[in-house]
Amino acid sequence: MHEEAIAPAVAAGPTLEEKAALLSGEGAWETTAIPRLGIRSIVLTDGPHGVRKLAPDAEAFRFRSSLPATCFPTAAALGSSWDADLLHSVGEALGREARTAGVSVLLGPGINIKRSPLCGRNFEYLSEDPVVSGHLGAALVRGVQSTGVGSSVKHFAANNQETERMRVSADVDERTLREIYLAAFEHVVTAAAPWTVMAAYNGINGVPAAHNHWLLTDVLRDEWNFDGLVMSDWGAVSDPEASVTAGLDLEMPANAASAARLVDAVRTGRIEEAVLDRAVDRLLTLVARTADTTDSVSSVDLETHHALARRAAAESAVLLKNQDSLLPLDPDARTTVAVVGEFARTPRFQGAGSSWVNPTQVDCALDALTAAAGEHLDVSFAAGFTLAGEPDEALLTEAVAVAASADIAVVFLGLPEGEESEGFDRTHLHLPDVQVRLLEEVARVNSHVVVVLANGGVVQTAAWQHHAKAILEGWLNGQAGGAAVADLLFGRVNPSGRLAETVPLRLQDTPSYLNFPGSEGVVPYGERLYVGYRYYDAVDMPVGYPFGHGLSYTTFSYSDLHTEVLGENEEGVVARLRLTLANTGPVTGKEVVQVYVGDVDASVDRPLRELKAFRKVELAPGQQTTVTFDLSARDFSFYSPTLHRWVLESGDFHVAVGSSSRDLRLTATVPVTAPPVVRALGMASSVGEWLAHPEGAPLLRDLLNTTKGSALGTDPEISRMIESLPLERLLAMSAGRMDAAPLSRLTEWVTVPAP
Repeated sequence: MHEEAIAPAVAAGPTLEEKAALLSGEGAWETTAIPRLGIRSIVLTDGPHGVRKLAPDAEAFRFRSSLPATCFPTAAALGSSWDADLLHSVGEALGREARTAGVSVLLGPGINIKRSPLCGRNFEYLSEDPVVSGHLGAALVRGVQSTGVGSSVKHFAANNQETERMRVSADVDERTLREIYLAAFEHVVTAAAPWTVMAAYNGINGVPAAHNHWLLTDVLRDEWNFDGLVMSDWGAVSDPEASVTAGLDLEMPANAASAARLVDAVRTGRIEEAVLDRAVDRLLTLVARTADTTDSVSSVDLETHHALARRAAAESAVLLKNQDSLLPLDPDARTTVAVVGEFARTPRFQGAGSSWVNPTQVDCALDALTAAAGEHLDVSFAAGFTLAGEPDEALLTEAVAVAASADIAVVFLGLPEGEESEGFDRTHLHLPDVQVRLLEEVARVNSHVVVVLANGGVVQTAAWQHHAKAILEGWLNGQAGGAAVADLLFGRVNPSGRLAETVPLRLQDTPSYLNFPGSEGVVPYGERLYVGYRYYDAVDMPVGYPFGHGLSYTTFSYSDLHTEVLGENEEGVVARLRLTLANTGPVTGKEVVQVYVGDVDASVDRPLRELKAFRKVELAPGQQTTVTFDLSARDFSFYSPTLHRWVLESGDFHVAVGSSSRDLRLTATVPVTAPPVVRALGMASSVGEWLAHPEGAPLLRDLLNTTKGSALGTDPEISRMIESLPLERLLAMSAGRMDAAPLSRLTEWVTVPAP
């Protein structure tokens, strides 16, 4: 059923009251049905890494009263996989389980940028970079929607903190919005065509996202050609008239007061009924697009999905450190391994809040490591600490004794569940003190220590990493994460995850430190474009581990970078890069090839380098391959708020290819030719802007040179001084020596192409 077929039915069918009722839910998780017109309701539910549908027999709504479903690794983990094919597979599995559970729309993925590592919901987001977030988010959407289940991309937009999330205004300039906070959404919308987008709680520059016409209509629909439904986050609408006028189609959850207010607004002429018709059309289009799950329930192979969750967890873990090649462990060696830390026995594998999934099964690392050990490898265990985080000297003493008697100690550390969640932000980046003390005491009696981390947001490693020879960042890795950790530690799987966010040395080093989370209802985005690695690289600041970093049990070489300029326009491909990647180590592995671009001489400030493309490549020992990337005009462009468009400037661009933002193996200079950027001129334009304009410059110079008694056009020192003066100010400062009439007519003489 298509929109053109739905519209007449809407006009002739539902009453005004029914139209208004359709624009909010029927209960917490379903849309409104109108049986007399054959309009069915559909179920919307979380979540980003597993289906969280309330169990039919649940007496009350609780996050943990949901049907069993596969709990996949959280977005923080999946983002570190840098593997679009993997995320497509996870999306397909999520879609199949949603459909089997009678769910028509899955609320995810979350692709908000990790502006600060303190955001309590960072475990639900993919990256600090819009290219990683956009490409991986698009893969998830395509996977989910291939099953007939819709995806709801969230939270649109600039929802980068939990503090005051329902009323804080993100005050951010348009260029930063376009290049950082909207770019991932733009890619997902234009490349994957999600059926729904979820408007965020927060405001943007004083206007709530759910009421923001510029965001929901001007940008999302008119510029990006989004043809789906826009829904609110749950409880985000405070003014239903403003929201439906702005382009919001569905308020969730049910709100009878909103429906009544919309009816009154139409009857009293505050809004036209056609505004409601438009939103109803979009709702019915969504109903038609989604599979009718009420009569198509099928079985799902949960064991296959568990195996996929295990593979995803292994692909997403990041080997941060591996001194003296301590890893992988040899399962057949005559050695002893002490497994220390309660997380090895009681894993923390997912985040708290609305994304919480009731898992179908859970693998713990202790059992997996014990099962994977060969007959000569002895595994012992000590809890070391409690999940409550209270000091326990008996547990500490036991753990030290166990570690002292072992050849290798594998210590499981991480953030307890209460440290990070939807609804509040973190206040620091530290591991709990009891865990750090445990590590220190274990390292005192055992020099071969491996740390395995379980956390949703990054943790500071600088204060304790010298106690460990190896560090494996496991993230919140889903229900099969324990088995995946064993696979990685014993070398059954070669680590291939790469950091999708920077690990700073200190919280004080983070770019948003002085502006997060704001105060008095406003959070200023004072760091502008310089988020994550863009900031650290621009100021050459040391970090704990850089964006893109991750080690392997093998090595890779990069060589023979060739660049070719294929076009000189603002639409098509501009440059093609080719390089040779080879596995120079002993085992099969996967490398994430990363392409960064920097503008050597831009007319505006730009980051030193920005990720523009990446690819994950698997190679056997001794194998090599040619890796090719096509970079478009957009990859070299910046957004101009004054011209209201993306701008490509002629000049040399620095292209670097490597294994992280700080491990760049190959570089090249790419010359780009583009049409000149001609800006509109006026009396408020500066003298410098006039002198840089191809038509304005000769006119102004002629006026300056002919002004009686003036050295403005002939004295270089004076000319440089006045370049920043607006033309109207120059007139005022000329003490009457400049003729105002011809000066004011200059703006009429200059012809400027439309931007």
